[in-house]
Amino acid sequence: MARILPEPTPETQHFWDGAARGELLLQRNKATGEAYFPPRPFCPKTGSRDVEVFKASGKAVLWSYVINHRPRPDMGTEPYAIAVVKLEEGPTMMTNIVNCPQTPEALVLDMPLEVVFEKFSDTISLPFFQPAKS
Repeated sequence: MARILPEPTPETQHFWDGAARGELLLQRNKATGEAYFPPRPFCPKTGSRDVEVFKASGKAVLWSYVINHRPRPDMGTEPYAIAVVKLEEGPTMMTNIVNCPQTPEALVLDMPLEVVFEKFSDTISLPFFQPAKS
């Protein structure tokens, strides 16, 4: 079974276009400078529509995770980490941790991470995170 992929909307299209180019795009409130995720046409704290899209650093730390030992049919057969990472810019993001063992010994809270993208179709590349290279 092929992996179930997100469907871009007008509000999220910029995010998926950036991911396809290997860029993690966030939005921020122009007045406060506060970044937010997921994408939406207004700041979730103030309701202001005076927002802008910017390229994030791609750096994060592991904030929380669970190791799923019973994957959905579209996710393969091996256990994998479902994680919440805290981006350097402030927002949190749900993702998967890749390119490391999927064990509690390897997945240390607050470990530095960096974004990597995996292309699943002509229009969708998903952002995952891997341990940061020193």
